[in-house]
Amino acid sequence: MFNKKNKLSKMQRREALQGYVFVFPWVFGFIVFMAGPMLFSLYASFTDYDVTSRMNFIGLANFKELFTQDSFFWVSLYNTLYYVIWTVPITTVGAILLSVFLTGGVPGMRVFRTLYYLPAVLSGVAVFLLWMQLLAPSAGLINIVLEWFGIRGPSWLFDPAWTKPALILMKTWAVGASMLLYLAVLQNVPDQLYEAAELDGANAWHRFRHITLPMITPVIFFDIVTTTIGGFQVFQEALVMSPEGDGGPQSSMLFYNFYMYKQAFEQFNMGYASAMAWILFMVIMVITLLNLKVGKKWVYYEGEDK
Repeated sequence: MFNKKNKLSKMQRREALQGYVFVFPWVFGFIVFMAGPMLFSLYASFTDYDVTSRMNFIGLANFKELFTQDSFFWVSLYNTLYYVIWTVPITTVGAILLSVFLTGGVPGMRVFRTLYYLPAVLSGVAVFLLWMQLLAPSAGLINIVLEWFGIRGPSWLFDPAWTKPALILMKTWAVGASMLLYLAVLQNVPDQLYEAAELDGANAWHRFRHITLPMITPVIFFDIVTTTIGGFQVFQEALVMSPEGDGGPQSSMLFYNFYMYKQAFEQFNMGYASAMAWILFMVIMVITLLNLKVGKKWVYYEGEDK
């Protein structure tokens, strides 16, 4: 009996050691490339640091300057919140409706799925350059089409009132990745539920409202959370598409990440940029926790009693 237990113990130790060996590359990479830089940036946020010289500890001075003296901080935060507030619901609803449309018996459905997903796999910079041509005030295709209907198109990227709507329009075009998620989950909705609803006299809207939506709420929740986090990280659009790369007319495209980038790599205020990064981290964390708390009230999981 003793020898049997001893052999089993050696086997368990061997399996545990093998597990640690397989996990070690990820743990090492996380410590070196994630946890380490995060801790460094946390300390840097309390210093005056320009990369080329030693850190000078200044306490909460960076945070105080951000909240009380830097007007561009509030402008960038407003621009980012505006983008997130409009982008998340529009892209979520668009992806849901598009996926529902493509699950029906539409001729050439595979072709449509490919076309709608294509923007998700294209290079970001190439897409931005394409949209700059489409949004050109005089020769852009969008304004040309609007003129066919007697509508005078705006200046888009050159008008501070239209820069953010232009980027939101561009984001709406690229809902292919989310569409695939909804297409996958819609395939798993039991047909028996729809058949029972039809026998009870439910029309298409009632079936969509009381069957389809509740059954796909976990994916909707996941999409909202990830799209919100991604929206707060908007950066490339402003860098590539703003005239002269300065944040657009009247700083209307000066998003938070773009302003943080300018502080870090153009003005070399690395400590200041680190403080901005941790503020953004806290904002995203709070909003994500709120989403998790609110999600318990409307997200339906199969087999769960509400």
